[in-house]
Amino acid sequence: MTKITWLSHSSWLIETETHRILLDPFFKDNPTATVASKDFKDVQFILISHGHLDHVADAASIAKHSGATVITNFEIANWFTETQHVKSTFGMNLGGSYDFPFGSVKMIPALHSSQMPDGAYGGNPAGFLLTIDNKRIYFACDTALFKDMRLYAHAVDVAIVPIGDVFTMGIDDSLRAIKLIEPVTVLPTHYNTWPPIEQDAEEWAQRVTGETSATPVVLDVNGTFEF
Repeated sequence: MTKITWLSHSSWLIETETHRILLDPFFKDNPTATVASKDFKDVQFILISHGHLDHVADAASIAKHSGATVITNFEIANWFTETQHVKSTFGMNLGGSYDFPFGSVKMIPALHSSQMPDGAYGGNPAGFLLTIDNKRIYFACDTALFKDMRLYAHAVDVAIVPIGDVFTMGIDDSLRAIKLIEPVTVLPTHYNTWPPIEQDAEEWAQRVTGETSATPVVLDVNGTFEF
């Protein structure tokens, strides 16, 4: 059994029977987060999709206290090593995959931008396709709609897609993405953190049900979904 927990914004906790993995931890300056870095001293891995502050802000602190390995693109991995003094990083690039103790990670494209909080180059933004216990989970992360989503993530068991608009896909484009991907289950992310990205997730869910073959799941902050 795998469990995913929405920690608000684009932060997720993925739990297997033996591992805890964080995605894009952003808590300290997040007005909707109710957890803090100190709550994750036992995570073993941290996935980072791109370099923006609202995706990397708490990663170094958590990695230093937990000893977690930061999995991200090559440039961001070097940034964590050289400027944040994180001891364990694993750099990847688009199209690459690797088998970690918890499962396989494939780094796939995202249409976005990427710059580190200090202005350093953040490499290519990415999404992640995880394969854990024969289940495929697609974290689209911060992205616009693009047709190749279907090539990388068609018929996944679970897809997590942004719906906030302004900086990522909005609801209309997320519906188009779901039709391309055809996941079994789909969850929304990257919304309601600040007024510019406020969205009605229940309305989104109704449209998913009415317009696609996927089953929508809308989580409250700190809500969990098991599969």
